[in-house]
Amino acid sequence: MIIEPRMRGFICTTAHPDGCAQNVKNQIEYIKSKGKIDGSKRVLVIGASTGFGLASRITSAFGSNASTIGVFFEKPPTEGRTASPGWYNSAAFEMETEKAGLYAKSINGDAFSNEIKQQTINLIKQDLGQIDLVIYSLASPVRTHPVTGITHRSVLKPIGDTYTNKTVDFHSGKVSDISISPSEGDDIENTVIVMGGEDWKMWIDALKENNLLSDGFTTVSYSYIGSSLTEAVYRKGTIGRAKDHMEATAFEITDSIKNIHGKAYVSVNKALVTQASSAIPVIPLYISLLYKLMKEEGTHEGCIEQIQRLYSQRLFTGKQIPLDEKGRIRIDDWELTDHIQEKISKLWANATTENLSELGDLEGYRNDFYNLFGFGFKGVDYKLETNEMIHISSIN
Repeated sequence: MIIEPRMRGFICTTAHPDGCAQNVKNQIEYIKSKGKIDGSKRVLVIGASTGFGLASRITSAFGSNASTIGVFFEKPPTEGRTASPGWYNSAAFEMETEKAGLYAKSINGDAFSNEIKQQTINLIKQDLGQIDLVIYSLASPVRTHPVTGITHRSVLKPIGDTYTNKTVDFHSGKVSDISISPSEGDDIENTVIVMGGEDWKMWIDALKENNLLSDGFTTVSYSYIGSSLTEAVYRKGTIGRAKDHMEATAFEITDSIKNIHGKAYVSVNKALVTQASSAIPVIPLYISLLYKLMKEEGTHEGCIEQIQRLYSQRLFTGKQIPLDEKGRIRIDDWELTDHIQEKISKLWANATTENLSELGDLEGYRNDFYNLFGFGFKGVDYKLETNEMIHISSIN
């Protein structure tokens, strides 16, 4: 079939397998070009199919020759209907690891569930024995709690007052004001249950109980802080409460694995185009302004560049990992430099539908968005018939 992007709101409902494969190949080539990293050799990535999770799996495998297990929840293809992009990403990743002679297996299912945790435990016992590094990179908006059976849904809302600010429809380029009503009822609690640190700790506890964590084990979860322009709806909103909980959980996990000299870290990463961030009001406008400035300075990074720098300059240097005053790894440092943020504030005040193409990099935002679904890559002929029925060998 010939596959074209089909939009429904802020989501693309199709994915191109060849484009996703090209995306994976491009990231692998970048990691190879940067040289070897003396990193962990047995790696579990929870949320491994897109974004920072996929970049982490690629960096571990092709930067450190690591054996990797990836856990994700992706939609497989059916006749005449494409899989989700994460499915094609993972299939392409496993094809490349097979060529390179690297171990890679995947588990597709609800990572919040006890069943998927047990499948992962069984696979580690069978194939790897123990794990040296766990990357926790889940971005699901919904979680069915494995103990209570209650399904919780996260919300993206400010706390206290209605939030009004600029946003942009990145498809049309229209800049407009948007108002978001404040959280109410159980909104904060539900968001913390879904996006906080409880499930991360459940994973580490389950692995530890089965003696699957190596001495000196490390685990990292990803977070975001962002600028003062977005803090009311993000860091000081319901999601911010979940991030606070995640960051506090890192200390709990570290305490629970100190007998094996283990450490848990939260890495604060930069703003990037993801499926999740595209649906957050104000974020697309902020990112388009940010991209323009950072590209001009030569400091712009995508997911793979961010994670390569995290691995090579923070996690695996052989030296003490630099942390901020709250014990977090900061890889958002280039984004939050004072001069970048001051310039964004000035541009933000002046941004309109008419001038955004000059003030910001909206085209770069759109390209990155379509890249998420395998569209817009050089070297891929999108006019050709494509086989959408691509499977992942280690799952089936």
